[in-house]
Amino acid sequence: MNSPAPPTSKWAGDAMQARLRRRYAAERRFRWFGFGAVALSVGFLLFLLVNMAAAGLSGFSQTRIAVPVDFRGSGLSINLDRMTREQAQSTLAQQGLPDLLTLSATAAFGPEGEHYLGAAAGAVARDAILGDPSMLSRQVIIDLPAASAIDVAAKGAGDAVSEAAVARLDAQGKLSSGFDTLFLSGADATDPTLAGVWGALKGSLLTMLVTMLFAFPIGTFTAVYLEEYAPKNRLTDIIEVSINNLAAVPSIIFGLLALALFINMFGLCGGSPLVGGMTLALMTMPVIVIAARNAIKAVPPSIRDAALAVGASKVQVVFHHVLPLALPGILTGAIIGMARALGETAPLLLIGMRAFVGDAPAGLCDRATVLPMQIFLWSDEVDKGFVENTSAAIIVLLIVLLSMNAIAITLRNKFEQRW
Repeated sequence: MNSPAPPTSKWAGDAMQARLRRRYAAERRFRWFGFGAVALSVGFLLFLLVNMAAAGLSGFSQTRIAVPVDFRGSGLSINLDRMTREQAQSTLAQQGLPDLLTLSATAAFGPEGEHYLGAAAGAVARDAILGDPSMLSRQVIIDLPAASAIDVAAKGAGDAVSEAAVARLDAQGKLSSGFDTLFLSGADATDPTLAGVWGALKGSLLTMLVTMLFAFPIGTFTAVYLEEYAPKNRLTDIIEVSINNLAAVPSIIFGLLALALFINMFGLCGGSPLVGGMTLALMTMPVIVIAARNAIKAVPPSIRDAALAVGASKVQVVFHHVLPLALPGILTGAIIGMARALGETAPLLLIGMRAFVGDAPAGLCDRATVLPMQIFLWSDEVDKGFVENTSAAIIVLLIVLLSMNAIAITLRNKFEQRW
């Protein structure tokens, strides 16, 4: 006996049309939810960038005061034919150049003028004299860096006394503004007009170099072994689960491990880019292993089978075919992991990189700090001048992070192959 035919759908019926309208409405809502999520993310990013730019761009500029200085009769003299640049700078400082600048500011602006010049005024004046030694025989006008209070007031964030002084100097045409080269070439200092970001930036670059040298090859070869050579048994399952768990361990735990292992046990130089890089390598390695395994796993099995079919060995298959095809994914994961490590502070606190470092590190074992730590230290200062330095250092850190992401995209596009 034949079973009855199923009822046909009445596409033109009211019930079916109502269902279609609800389905289309749900799709539109989902599309708008997705668009709203993207717009919200972009809005937060733009707010961050605009806020940092508004607060930090002024940190790259420096207020200067035009001070008339009469070197005639001052007794200052140098002989560049018989002195190096460093000896000439030291000689000028010993002959009383800073005192002459203070007296000149007092003579030009009254008793309060001695508080108008910043700590970098002497260095700027020395450089000007070394560039033109004939200045020592006449009266000249030198644009000298202003003190922190004057600099902050000139940028619209000072107190009433400093703003009044800025108004008087501006009315006399003595104020000017220019790019602060010392901020990009100097290291940490107690005076915000002397503080620079280069020391922390160089420390970050050296630390990232050590991190990459340790984490990338070890992480990549670990992924190759687990994917291509390791037998599938309980031991490898435990190793895989452990690596996945390590990627989620709080970063401060790696700092405790580095303190106990590298400093207390091996006696390595604490607070240096070497130990800092090795610490961040421990933290970054699980991320690189996971990214590399996924990239290797994405290579089609037919590539391996074809290579084996024409007589290639297992090592040739891996290094001549699988790794080149997986390299874009491996590099992308590695650089993203490095970018995450660049912003870490917690593990570096425990190995001694939270310190006042007045010079840029010359080697891997020198005392150093990194950009996130420098930002943290400046944000805790009372002087308002460090507020601008903090925001400007954040801009430098963001530029470095965006550069690393740009490198990741470039490398991925360069080595990407289609099959």
